[in-house]
Amino acid sequence: MASIDLALNQGTDSRQHGESVVNNFSIKVGTVNGSGSQSANSVLLRTIFLMGVPVSGKNLFPSNIAGLPTWFTIRISKDGYMARRSDSEVLVAMNAETAVDDVRGLKPGSFVLFDEPLKLETLRDDLVFYSVPFDKLVVPVAPEPKLRKLLRNMVYVGVLAHLLSLEMPEVEAAISKQFNGKKRATEINVAAVRAGYEYAAVNLPRSRYTVERMNENTNKIIIDGNSAGALGALFGGVTVVSWYPITPSSSLIEALSDYLREYRVDANGKATFAVVQAEDELAAIGMVLGASWAGARAMTATSGPGISLMAEFTGLGYYAEIPAVIWNIQRVGPSTGLPTRTAQGDLLSTAFLSHGDTKHPMLLPASAAECFEFGGAAFDLAERLQTPVFVLSDLDIGMNNWVSDPFVYPEKPLDRGKVLSKEDLDRLGSFARYRDVDGDGIGYRTLPGTEHPNAAWFARGSGHNDKAQYSERPDDYVNNLDRLNRKWETARNIVPAPVVERSAPGAEVGIIAFGSSHWALVETVDQLQQEQGIAADYLRLRAYPFSTALREFIDAHERIYVVEQNRDAQMLQLIKMDIAAADVVKLHSICHYNGHPLDARFVTDHIVLQENASRENVSKEQK
Repeated sequence: MASIDLALNQGTDSRQHGESVVNNFSIKVGTVNGSGSQSANSVLLRTIFLMGVPVSGKNLFPSNIAGLPTWFTIRISKDGYMARRSDSEVLVAMNAETAVDDVRGLKPGSFVLFDEPLKLETLRDDLVFYSVPFDKLVVPVAPEPKLRKLLRNMVYVGVLAHLLSLEMPEVEAAISKQFNGKKRATEINVAAVRAGYEYAAVNLPRSRYTVERMNENTNKIIIDGNSAGALGALFGGVTVVSWYPITPSSSLIEALSDYLREYRVDANGKATFAVVQAEDELAAIGMVLGASWAGARAMTATSGPGISLMAEFTGLGYYAEIPAVIWNIQRVGPSTGLPTRTAQGDLLSTAFLSHGDTKHPMLLPASAAECFEFGGAAFDLAERLQTPVFVLSDLDIGMNNWVSDPFVYPEKPLDRGKVLSKEDLDRLGSFARYRDVDGDGIGYRTLPGTEHPNAAWFARGSGHNDKAQYSERPDDYVNNLDRLNRKWETARNIVPAPVVERSAPGAEVGIIAFGSSHWALVETVDQLQQEQGIAADYLRLRAYPFSTALREFIDAHERIYVVEQNRDAQMLQLIKMDIAAADVVKLHSICHYNGHPLDARFVTDHIVLQENASRENVSKEQK
């Protein structure tokens, strides 16, 4: 039987389902957790990257045990869009538990590559089905049963290489990179890929979905946000790290530990850093504050449950004015929530963490490059402001791989803020630790070990005056809290400023977003213009407290849509507290909180609905 006849017996010839689709589709791979599919999917992603095509990948995996469903989606976009898409045109169905539902969720004209025993070809007549005997193909490659289970995934890489016209030299290069050039691992995985490719070349016609070489990835890199943040912290001068493992932040500290062991060792092989796994998050933040008080650049990383445990010590850092850097890789809550799903739900709890009147600066990276940038900048900011600084990333940024421009090498020296040396004290004679000398709310400090009799001061969490002496006088407390608020106003001008990412002359509509939502928003702005003729400006927030640029953006527009990934519109609440009451009526909320990365279509559809409602209201008022 000819190869085309065999394919027609499995399903309809793909050439009957429309025109060729080049570099503009999405692949969804459905497998089970612990099956080794992550390596295969990473190879697919990197192969497309090596072919110069814009690509992004999202891993949706369970939070508990092996054997549960997991999905990996790869988006190929000639236009450079990086956000998740909620639908896919190519399905690799390897999990019997989810295969039927996955097939039913496809749009007509898509194709399904499936494991032969699943017998999916009769489910629909508007899809193209490719049946592959994975177990048979993997036996000659790997006699060991345990190894076969892992290599079955590499077989589907080979089949897809044929169906999608992926270049085999790039597939092999991606495999070598995945396994760090280890000869045996590379050879056996290449063999599995070739088994799949050769079977497909003989038995399956190519699909209408094609990857063709572009030149969009020159000098770019692939990296996850947690690794980027770790590298930024290294360049930022971190020397003490205290942490307690929690998904999805653990990989940040694990990556940082590797970097420190490689680059922070003296000529004698002795470590010039300390990484401590504490007994819990409470101990972790306590160690960070102690190390920071002593003059080290210290940090921790956690997620929502850990942030909750750090509340009291964070209040100490705020009130005693001790620098610290805390990474919060956000996940879905409340409580344990969904540990392996993404969200932006810790804004309010982090901004005001601890009891009493506390407010904390938050940096909001939107990319791996900004994770690197803020990884270092957070230390400068914490030491300039003498306060804990939070970096709020999320699981989508932190644990997924991103195509990024190379990071900008830091050229400015570390900014330690207002630190008095022995020579300064000789000249001044003495100092008052909490006195506002410069009118910016920030006092001067000394570090332990400064050889001067007037260098000492009490870092107390109880009431104190400007000399750091214990005091319960009402005027001392009020003066202290007012000075801390002046410091907050100073912070507005030194945290990273917001960026107008898209601008349309005369646009009445403004959109505000932050963090990983950014990637959906750039696509939404294009969809609004192209599909609805709605011109919109888009402002991306990069930090809290907000600068005056936020208020100016709101003033310049009739309607503002605040897009975020939580249920209760937490960023909207922060903005409402910061702007004039008369402007609050301009604000509209779009909240996405199902745990999946935000997709542009969700935002576009919700803005269109609200815009149509707004037009109807105006029409009624005019009548």
